Amino acid sequence: MNEFSKLNETTPWQELTEGMKIFTGGNSRDFNTGEWTTIKPVVNEEKCRHCLICTPVCPDSAIPVTESRRGTIDYAHCKGCGICAKACPFGAIEMKPVKPAEKR
Repeated sequence: MNEFSKLNETTPWQELTEGMKIFTGGNSRDFNTGEWTTIKPVVNEEKCRHCLICTPVCPDSAIPVTESRRGTIDYAHCKGCGICAKACPFGAIEMKPVKPAEKR
């Protein structure tokens, strides 16, 4: 068990790390880091050519590839940075506001 897995809303303040920093690698899948975003990428399936350029530019690995095709964006980990939309040569990804009811 990693030390960071013990950090949650019941952790005593004495056990929290300075600045809530996590000093272990490979932990982004363990936290829903996309829950605070106010904007999200929305794919226009008609424009998407599955060129997969959006996948490697995503800093959160929130755009999976399945059978050589772009998968559904993982909004639980997408922070809404917009890099995928900027990189898409077909204009298939548009950044749209997240409605309060859509919050994770």
